[in-house]
Amino acid sequence: MKRMSHGPKGQVNYRWIHCLDSVSNGGFLQFSAGGIPSPLPGDLRRDYGARDYDIRHNFTAQSVYDLPLRVTNHVLGCALNGWQVSGSVFWHSGVPFSVLSTPYSANGNGVVQGSGPQFASLVPGVSPYCRHCDIPGITQPGTIQWLNPNAFASAIDPATGACYGGDNSHNCQFGSFARNALRGPNFFWSDFYITKWFGIIGHAKLRFDAQFFNVFNHPNFGLPTVAITLSAGATSPPTGLLGVGLGADSSPWMIAFQARLEF
Repeated sequence: MKRMSHGPKGQVNYRWIHCLDSVSNGGFLQFSAGGIPSPLPGDLRRDYGARDYDIRHNFTAQSVYDLPLRVTNHVLGCALNGWQVSGSVFWHSGVPFSVLSTPYSANGNGVVQGSGPQFASLVPGVSPYCRHCDIPGITQPGTIQWLNPNAFASAIDPATGACYGGDNSHNCQFGSFARNALRGPNFFWSDFYITKWFGIIGHAKLRFDAQFFNVFNHPNFGLPTVAITLSAGATSPPTGLLGVGLGADSSPWMIAFQARLEF
């Protein structure tokens, strides 16, 4: 934090975090989509990886500046003196997530029954990311492509719910991809405030604020679709101030005004 006797005051903070586990939050209320596929019995090593809330890079900054206007004329001073501007910036890297295979739902001869989705397999030599590309017939209007659907393979045929090639031990295999091996889009948010103080009588003051939330109108997209048989890795519309996948309000550009009497 840097303080000055005159001029702006500010604070900058950066945190690097790395957390690993086999299941986050006891398996309930997962932070990221697809964070808790059922492991093989006795083999939690398949699920050992980044925690659902392992947000690696976190940056915040705040600043305040009292404008150095000292107009002695009473009328002009009432309008020009006492202004303060401030702002804040919040950025963090993407939330980890897993890419899942279609759940097995056929006649009971395949992989684990009643366990929900399993990890997909990664196709060797194909990049899993396809950031901001447009795949004809795949990328839907209003979304941004984040994953390359051609990089993943499922053991399960979504049309039948059975294993590709027939229900047998050779075809019905768990996917090879790891839990929380991929990262979603970064998150960026910035606010700007203008404050004006008006002297009234004695110690009484009127404070006026103009607040600009998400001042650059930057969209923050949610996690991509993680089941490879659905929307092939497209990100959802913007999420809220707290980041992706947290059920917050949407994040458009917002302006608010308020007045407060202090005495």
